[in-house]
Amino acid sequence: METKKINFIKNYSSILLLLGGIIAGSILGLVFGKDIEIIKPIGDIFLNLLFTAIIPLIFFTITSSIANLEQTEKLGRLFVVMVAVFLVTLLLSAIVMIIAVYLFPIHQNIIVSKVPLENIATGTVGDQIAQLVTTNDFFELLSRKSMLALIIFSFLIGFATLQSGEKGESFKSFLDSGNEVMKQLLNIIMKMAPIGLGAYFAYQVSFYGPQLFGVYAKPLGIYYGACVFYFFVFFSFYALVAGGKRAFVVFWTNNITPALTAIGTCSSIATIPANLKAAEKMGIPAHVRNVVIPLGAPLHKDGSSMSSILKITVLFTMFGKDFTEPSTILMALGITVIVSIVEGGIPNGGYIGEVLAITVYGFPMAEALPVAMILGTLVDPIATLLNANGDVISSMIVSRFSEKTKW
Repeated sequence: METKKINFIKNYSSILLLLGGIIAGSILGLVFGKDIEIIKPIGDIFLNLLFTAIIPLIFFTITSSIANLEQTEKLGRLFVVMVAVFLVTLLLSAIVMIIAVYLFPIHQNIIVSKVPLENIATGTVGDQIAQLVTTNDFFELLSRKSMLALIIFSFLIGFATLQSGEKGESFKSFLDSGNEVMKQLLNIIMKMAPIGLGAYFAYQVSFYGPQLFGVYAKPLGIYYGACVFYFFVFFSFYALVAGGKRAFVVFWTNNITPALTAIGTCSSIATIPANLKAAEKMGIPAHVRNVVIPLGAPLHKDGSSMSSILKITVLFTMFGKDFTEPSTILMALGITVIVSIVEGGIPNGGYIGEVLAITVYGFPMAEALPVAMILGTLVDPIATLLNANGDVISSMIVSRFSEKTKW
């Protein structure tokens, strides 16, 4: 029992510390009121450090991961089916969340920030797309306003390194080294998160008062409700697609341990062993489960997809913008897919995805990012459940359509 308690504290230590900082900051804001503004620079310092680390982190993470692919890898039938399953389930989870926020609208009585929105591209649709995915000068890639362009450029550099073969080995080593250094830098910065977000929240509470807590209450209720619905209803539907009633029984009979492991560890990566063992008991072929589950851990995140939609919706509400336009929804779905893929190999990668969404929609970064980070922290446990557990059900579907597996 003592060991379980220690493991729980270890697995949730970062979340508990963040929540502790936010709660402490809230209390300070309520007690000291406007006088607490003196600690606002602490929150600003944390956010500024995070902003400056994000750009090189994304570059090194993406380029090094692409550069280290094996040139002999071929995208066969298994990979085609796997990618299709990942994309379909990601989009379905996002659509479920969109429906949830439409059925239960998030109406706030306050606007969290009256700072004007940052300038975003204007002109024709083609011009806006061109300005989102590219820049006309190299130095503009180093701005967080060009996040999507940086991601695409990093992919291209990674593939170019891969194609360079032996002549590119030295550069690949540089990318690998830079990737490790930037990961450690972000880990160092995130150690300040409880204090930095605590200071930010103290200022927000002092400025807006106790009603600020209502900003988070309803979105969290909607998210947890939508996730529980998606987990039981859609995972059951996926099991039926994978093999009818027999697959349904096989999945839910062997799914308990992976689900509890995901909740207990709050990590998709840490759930891989439990997922592999469960997949073996389910009768999923070894070559399928050994590819889909390890790749799914960083790349396939239904829970993150749903949280991305939630954060975008909350930010639109807070800044008084309309989320109902079809173009806005389509953009949100595209961002959700990118966020779910990009954040996988990055420590605290959800924050990187939040920066991308904030950049694309032109929200003021300093005001929008802390709100998104706090929401991300509060939804993390159940998001991890969907992220990790979704890999098992995906491997069943992939096995059904690529190997004609029957249960």
